Amino acid sequence: MSESAMSGVRVMTVASAFAGMRGVAPVVFRAGCPDCRGRFELAASALRLAIGATSRTTFYSFTCPECGAAVRKPAGERIVELLTGGGVRTLRLHQTV
Repeated sequence: MSESAMSGVRVMTVASAFAGMRGVAPVVFRAGCPDCRGRFELAASALRLAIGATSRTTFYSFTCPECGAAVRKPAGERIVELLTGGGVRTLRLHQTV
């Protein structure tokens, strides 16, 4: 960082802002298939989250990597928090006022 003598404003370059940062491991989620009973880990990109107006219309979905079944499971508040925090793509099914 450097400081301008005239303005007293500190200037930070991109390189200095990210200096010392290490790579971040991708987030993975553990999931299970109700059809084949398989257990596996999925990347955030393999999941979709739909947030509806009620708890009955809020769910996450994925395709089972073992049997190919389309899986849809309810998502409570904690699951929504974990999935959104982990980078899962989200679709809002209701309009907020």
